[in-house]
Amino acid sequence: MSLLDDRLKELPGPDDGSRAAVVERAANVLRPAGALQWLDDVAAWTAGWQRSATPSIEQPAVLVFAADHGVAAAGVSSYPSDVTAAMLSATQTGKATINAFARSAGATVTAVDVGVGDPTGDMRTEAALSPERFDAITQTAFDAVESLDTDLLVLGELGIGNTTAAAAIAAAFAGGEAAVWVGRGTGIDDDGLARKQAAVQESVRRIAGVIDPLEILREVGGSELVAMAAACVAARHRSIPVVLDGYICTASMLPLHRANDAALDHCIVGHCSAEPGHRLLLDRLDKHALLDLDMRLGEGSGAMAAVPLIKMACAGVVEVPTFGEFFG
Repeated sequence: MSLLDDRLKELPGPDDGSRAAVVERAANVLRPAGALQWLDDVAAWTAGWQRSATPSIEQPAVLVFAADHGVAAAGVSSYPSDVTAAMLSATQTGKATINAFARSAGATVTAVDVGVGDPTGDMRTEAALSPERFDAITQTAFDAVESLDTDLLVLGELGIGNTTAAAAIAAAFAGGEAAVWVGRGTGIDDDGLARKQAAVQESVRRIAGVIDPLEILREVGGSELVAMAAACVAARHRSIPVVLDGYICTASMLPLHRANDAALDHCIVGHCSAEPGHRLLLDRLDKHALLDLDMRLGEGSGAMAAVPLIKMACAGVVEVPTFGEFFG
């Protein structure tokens, strides 16, 4: 049994009392009933996981996991693998887009190296990760979440080739032709797209018969995808609500959902990306994105763009008086 499998066994639920209190308050605040229903639902969701009838976002945090992929050797990206290291450096020194977005939203950014310069196995021909490395990455992610002081966690990633890993996970779980799940990622041309589709087909064919969800993640996922999944579970045990990013982040959550259909109850999706497979995955997870802006950057940037909206959702219930409070 992996560390991640063990932590998935018993997951705490939300505080139903706090959630109900916010639902009741939202129904009576100084505006037409149902005028901001979706935002009121977000406030109630936040209340349940923060275990507070007065939810607020005061200390949002971003965890960005970075790693290299063996499958990049198949020519599945328009950028070389060493770009991952460059982007990790930019993030760690506060110069990446996610840093700018986070500063604007009052959030902290922590970038964690879980495999830069140490690529996974080429998933076309071998497991991406050994069981030992899978557990080591899981522990790194657990420790990263444990070190945070936050009331809302955004998950993001860096890794040339990781849309290929995401597509392989999606295809392994949801089936269908590789073309359904494979997009252009960083902007590959038609030849690159064909190579990427072939890589996904070969990978999924190799693991035919594997049914354990976390084993599928180990076989065709990437180090940063495993880390995001583990961070999500660690946040659940601390009752920290989580904002998911785009296709890669969402794909990394699919094995958790298959292993435990309540595993993502503490997660909200920040945005729907330009990758065609993302919308299909959201449908299968019955999740609705807060934003739909055709973004395809990664880094957690799309999820971070939704943080101010979550902040406003909470403020719109907590800081606005009810009719009774206003009129006495």
